[in-house]
Amino acid sequence: MKVTKMDYAAAGAFSKTVTDYLCQNEKLQPFYNRYPTLEVFEAQLKEKTFSEAQRQTLHQALQQQYTSITSINPKVQQNLDLLQQPNTYTVTTGHQLNIFTGPLYFVYKIITAINTCKQLQEKYPDYNFVPVYWMATEDHDFAEINHFNLFGKGYKWETTQKGAVGRFSTEGLDKLMEELPETYPVFDEAYRNSKTLADATRAITYDLFGEYGLLSIDGDDAMLKKSLTPVVEKELTEQLSNKLVEEANAELEKLGYKPQVYSREINLFYLKDNLRERIVQEDGKYKVLNTDISFTLEEILQEAQEHPERFSPNVILRPLYEELVLPNLAYIGGGAEVAYWFQLKKLFEAYKVTFPMLMLRNSALYITRGNASRMHKLGLKPEEMFQSYLDLKKYLSSQIHEEEINLEEQRKAVTAAFAEVEKLAQDIDPTLVRAVAAEEQKANNALQMLEKKISKARDSKHEQTFKQLENLKEKLFPNGSLQERHDNLLSYRTNNPDFIPALVEAFDPLEFRFTILEEE
Repeated sequence: MKVTKMDYAAAGAFSKTVTDYLCQNEKLQPFYNRYPTLEVFEAQLKEKTFSEAQRQTLHQALQQQYTSITSINPKVQQNLDLLQQPNTYTVTTGHQLNIFTGPLYFVYKIITAINTCKQLQEKYPDYNFVPVYWMATEDHDFAEINHFNLFGKGYKWETTQKGAVGRFSTEGLDKLMEELPETYPVFDEAYRNSKTLADATRAITYDLFGEYGLLSIDGDDAMLKKSLTPVVEKELTEQLSNKLVEEANAELEKLGYKPQVYSREINLFYLKDNLRERIVQEDGKYKVLNTDISFTLEEILQEAQEHPERFSPNVILRPLYEELVLPNLAYIGGGAEVAYWFQLKKLFEAYKVTFPMLMLRNSALYITRGNASRMHKLGLKPEEMFQSYLDLKKYLSSQIHEEEINLEEQRKAVTAAFAEVEKLAQDIDPTLVRAVAAEEQKANNALQMLEKKISKARDSKHEQTFKQLENLKEKLFPNGSLQERHDNLLSYRTNNPDFIPALVEAFDPLEFRFTILEEE
């Protein structure tokens, strides 16, 4: 496997916010705690506090969640148990419960977390580091997770279920699996044998990454939610998060950065059975939108005390919730995620919770052997493929350097030859001169026709080259976007069972450069 690295800015697919962060632009420094380097993790380790009681709650909740796994890999069980130790810390990434893992960057996020822990373990052997995948089980935007692309074809799960997607039954996924070109045992077993989408996703990530000790955590848990109760109470009575995020947004906008997410007066949902709806304050009461449910202040505070599991943080409060229940050092996200964490530092400060280091996940372009062969035949390098099709076409045209097809020299030679013939005919039989002239005209016509045919063949050859370029661009950048935002894991792992180990080998999580992997 040939590996090439390039700057994120050169890829042309990342926001100014992200590229400025990677350059450690001083304008952004007030919006994060520490820029992630191996050496700086030491300060983060010293700052992060996590009590024994918190560790026991976390361990107990995860042990309960992992009862859905029949036989636990020793590495996973070891990491579960290590969470009870005061010198154990996590590196976390999070993502929605996309069916069949969704786009490739889901996998890239998790591998970034795994490799970060590996590097930290080597640097700080007196500590333990555990990679964690935070499952967005409470999300209710089903349209974002119910589809995926495999070998250029889209597949979609249809269901009428409502509420938090992690609680969805996997019913109906069996019909979708019958549409697939072949059977995929990891997914087939998970979706057929799991009661909920959360359980199925845990089973899938366990199967794919269990050997690396990955832990998958479900925040939709009554034990874990108790730690959020003080935040819920302050959110209901003071709307603190909205005030602080609005302040941060104004500061970011003043510096020329667009806020990634927008806050609401109350950044909480009410979660119950197949319901997840926003909580709003109207006419002196707390109402659950699109329902008849309402509370007085006293009633909703009592509800928060007795049933903390019924309160679900939105995108503003979810990061705070994560850091309350995990001994976490760093959060790994895509460009949009890293950008919205910049809006939250004031919120963390208000609750006296250590702000994690923010890490951009690894991004990659994976070039199969066939596509690599096509690319090299065109005389192109992997990093050049990030240019637009029109720029690449212009470049290839300049490389061809072929002059216009012209048979003028051949015509002169024919004219000279027929002049000799005409002279000979004139001496022997002048009546043959007209016949010679006719044949000369035929020869010139034939040359003219051949000239056009050769020119057309050359142009056709070039059009084939440009068509090959167009097809290659679409393979590597489907729909004009990065491959990782469109293609699914199975499009590559099916033909290369070592796809994940290859990524683990290639990704350097703290290098912050775009990775190009090319099959040889």
